[in-house]
Amino acid sequence: MPANIYGKNVKSMAIQMKTSEFADVFEKAGETGIIEVSVGKIRKPVLVQNVQTDPVSGEVLHVDFRQVDLKEKVKATIPVEIVGESPVEKSGLGTVVIQLDEIEVEALPSDLLEKFVVDASKLEEVDSAVYVKDLKGSDKVKVLTDGEQIVVKVEPPQEEEEVALPEAPVEGEEKPAGEAGEEAGGQVPGEEAPAKEETAPVEEKPKEE
Repeated sequence: MPANIYGKNVKSMAIQMKTSEFADVFEKAGETGIIEVSVGKIRKPVLVQNVQTDPVSGEVLHVDFRQVDLKEKVKATIPVEIVGESPVEKSGLGTVVIQLDEIEVEALPSDLLEKFVVDASKLEEVDSAVYVKDLKGSDKVKVLTDGEQIVVKVEPPQEEEEVALPEAPVEGEEKPAGEAGEEAGGQVPGEEAPAKEETAPVEEKPKEE
């Protein structure tokens, strides 16, 4: 599997690695865990920056690694995971809507969180919400996303609009006088029938010589 290593003050480097080995490590480390990639005799601390997969099989096709300095803070995005079930959604009176699925933070590579966890079971009313400032993290991690942004909220159920169908005419119902003759193309009493229009034959015009 092809991969690429890049970073601050680091020359981009193309490498090859076994897909199975990467899959095992990535499952444990995720995008915020430090991975050590061996290039020759040198072990490079990296973060997974981007993973390209086959849209059909899901097989990993290419990976971008960002080399980091373990003593220097980095910016990264931490995923949000929703656990539990809101009693409002369980009763059918509302729907839990995720408005932010990742949070931007800054920290030393070794202090990065794996994820932010939101317990939906604590959302007990319609319009109740969890804001970025409500997330539990670490004193070593600085949250860069605006604290007033909503992460998850309980929205009221959407009402379905009823479409009114036109009323079908009642069979056998008499129409007002004058309508039947007009609609059927008949002659209205007191009026002369219009003269029939003659259809002129259409011929191809000969070209002028």
